[in-house]
Amino acid sequence: MTASVVSLAVTAVKGTRLRPVDEIELEPGGVRDNRRFFVIDGRDRMRNGKQLGELTSVVSAYAESDRVLTLTFPDGTAVSGRVEHDGLISTSFFSRQVDAHLIEGPWSSALSDHVGQPLRLVEAAGGVDRGRRGAVSLISRASLARLAEAAGEPEVDARRFRMLVEIDGVRAHQEDEWVGRGLRIGAARVTMRGHVGRCLVTSRDPVTGEIDLPTLDLLREYRGDADTTEPLPFGIYGEVLEPGPVRVGDPVRLLD
Repeated sequence: MTASVVSLAVTAVKGTRLRPVDEIELEPGGVRDNRRFFVIDGRDRMRNGKQLGELTSVVSAYAESDRVLTLTFPDGTAVSGRVEHDGLISTSFFSRQVDAHLIEGPWSSALSDHVGQPLRLVEAAGGVDRGRRGAVSLISRASLARLAEAAGEPEVDARRFRMLVEIDGVRAHQEDEWVGRGLRIGAARVTMRGHVGRCLVTSRDPVTGEIDLPTLDLLREYRGDADTTEPLPFGIYGEVLEPGPVRVGDPVRLLD
């Protein structure tokens, strides 16, 4: 197998637009600043782009060195400041209860105004969406091309699927075969644990958040009978066994 990393993408606030980066540091808990923050509603439930497509049009960036979080909105206005905590709260995160730190500052009101409903910004107390077993996610460029073919589109933007690592140099959906196997991605060693089952958020334009592509129907048509760990699969996730940097252009190698 001759494969390499062609894109890396992160976002500071879960549900906001992915940003391309040239390098990440893969740790056992994932990329430290990726999806570090999320928003909750009045019932302390996590909300993301599945329910609030307007979040996708917001660009979030976080600098760990000085704890500064910046949100940039579609009209060009930006809200920025140093992150300070305002207590701990138990939130409903999918089917789990997750502790998070309430955040002081202007971000909650700015996001509430943007989406048209009350939201609060919180900082995750630890871990990523899928826990340590899902600290890294990966999709191949060939799989994206196969989906575009099924959709009758010239291409499908990888950001739609909110994956950390995009690779090239393999056939369409070859990554399906890597679940349960070890990979060297740049300097990091990972074991892939499962397939990523897809939801409505993938049907949204990755810049505007508007629903514009029936991804779930497309996956059901040509991937519905795939032998995978989750239904409507597209991409895989895994656990970081040896941390290390990953850069665009780095090789991706099977280890067994």
